[in-house]
Amino acid sequence: MVRPARAHNLDPGDAMKAASAGTSKAATMLLPAPTEPKSMLTRRALLAAATAMSFVGIVMGVMPSARAQGADAATSFVDATGKALVATVNGNGSADQKKQALRTIIDRDVDVPEIARFCLGRFWRLATPQQQQDYTLLFHQVLVNNITGKIGDYKGVVFALGHSSPRAGDVAVGTVVTRPGNEPSRVDWLVAMASGAPKIIDIIAEGTSLRLTQRDDYSAFLSRNNNNVQALIDAMRRQTVQPS
Repeated sequence: MVRPARAHNLDPGDAMKAASAGTSKAATMLLPAPTEPKSMLTRRALLAAATAMSFVGIVMGVMPSARAQGADAATSFVDATGKALVATVNGNGSADQKKQALRTIIDRDVDVPEIARFCLGRFWRLATPQQQQDYTLLFHQVLVNNITGKIGDYKGVVFALGHSSPRAGDVAVGTVVTRPGNEPSRVDWLVAMASGAPKIIDIIAEGTSLRLTQRDDYSAFLSRNNNNVQALIDAMRRQTVQPS
């Protein structure tokens, strides 16, 4: 069983801002012009200020006790990550120091390469090894830029841990995010453990999966550009030099 909900001053409604423009309760993620691929962390609700990113893999058919341990580990991971984010966002460091700290948390707790591959979908196999490398690096840069570029909006948010549940081999850790001036939002953090350590692979805000939404955005962009992966890479590169 998961421990009762505990509240922390975090910014999941902003941290990787979770969901779509329609789900403004969570916050915002990436956002390029209509002709550009929709940025994974502006338009979709910046998955909450770098917020609790979590996933603990649960193998199909494992014993109930193992599942319970996985759920507990995922919940503890989300709790610890959230506290680290809170300390960073509400700390006394400079903006540059906070950005670097958030980058460290993202690189440590989020499986960015896996999310990048998922979001490219079937086009990953069509990309050359060089394009795969360029795309993954740009995906990481866009994600980090959009999270760290909104540090000033992260203060005052509170999140409460809820129940966790197995989901397709991973663990979804439920939270309720309350941002000053906004209604509470349900945000689930999907945690995987494929590498032996918990890693965040998705955030679901009010039922909307960030990575699924981003994959749809990229697919739509590529369909308008003759399925040219290089066109997507070029558009993402332009995003990295545009002011947030």
